[in-house]
Amino acid sequence: MSKLTGKVAVVTGASKGIGAAIAKSMAAAGAAVVVNYASSQEGADRVVAEIVKQGGKALAVQGDVSKAADVQRLFVETKQAFGAVDVLVNNAGVYQFAPIEAITEEDFHRHFNINVLGLLLATQEAVKHFGPDGGSVINIGSVISKKAPAGTAVYTATKSAVDAITQVLSKELGPKHIRVNSINPGGVETEGAHAAGVIGSEFEQHMIAETPLGRLGQPQDIAPLAVFLASSDAGWLTGETIIASGGMR
Repeated sequence: MSKLTGKVAVVTGASKGIGAAIAKSMAAAGAAVVVNYASSQEGADRVVAEIVKQGGKALAVQGDVSKAADVQRLFVETKQAFGAVDVLVNNAGVYQFAPIEAITEEDFHRHFNINVLGLLLATQEAVKHFGPDGGSVINIGSVISKKAPAGTAVYTATKSAVDAITQVLSKELGPKHIRVNSINPGGVETEGAHAAGVIGSEFEQHMIAETPLGRLGQPQDIAPLAVFLASSDAGWLTGETIIASGGMR
C-alpha cells in the first residue's frame, strides 16, 4: 500500500514548480489531489492530466488564496469531488527582491496577502474540513528566513512569518490531532526562477557557491519531503522545520 492511499490532499499554487512536483508525488503515493491555481489554468490542467495518465486522481480548482471566498470554495469543491480533506500544502507564494528605497505599499501587501494571509486562510478552512483523526498541514517556507540577505526585506519577513506561524499552529492545533510542519527550501530551479532571471545570473552562481552540494535544488528534491510529512511515517512530528537546501545555511 502506498504511503497516502485513501488520503485527499489540497496543494495551493500547484500549477508549476515545487507545488506541481508535490501534487504529482502525492498522487503517486496514492492521494487524491486538488491542484489549486490562481491564474495558470493551462499549467494546472497539465498537472492534472499527468496525474490521471499515471492512474491517479486529481482536480484543478481556481482560487486566490488571499481571498476568503475563494478559499472556502476551494474546500467545498474538494469535498464535493473527493468527500474529505486530510492534507493541506500551503505552497502558493510570490517573491520579488528590492532594496529598501524601492519597496512600495503594493509590493508589501501583495507579498503578505499571498504568502502569509493566504496560508492562514487556507489553514483556517482546512481545519474546518479535517476529520476526527486530524490532518497534516505542510507549509513551504524558505531558507531565506535564516539567511536574510540584503535586498529581500519584504520577502524574508513573509517567510519568517511562516516559520513563526508553523510553531504557533503546531501548538494550537495539536489537541485536534492536526500536525503542522514546514519545509524550507534553498535555491530551487523553477519556472518562476527562470522568469525572474535568476537562472544564468550572478545570483544563481552565488547561491550555488553557498550550497555544499554544489547545485540548485530541483522541485523533485522537495516533493518527497512533503509526502513524508503527510504520511503516518511523520505521525510524531509537528512544529518542525525541515531545511531542504543542499546544506546552504
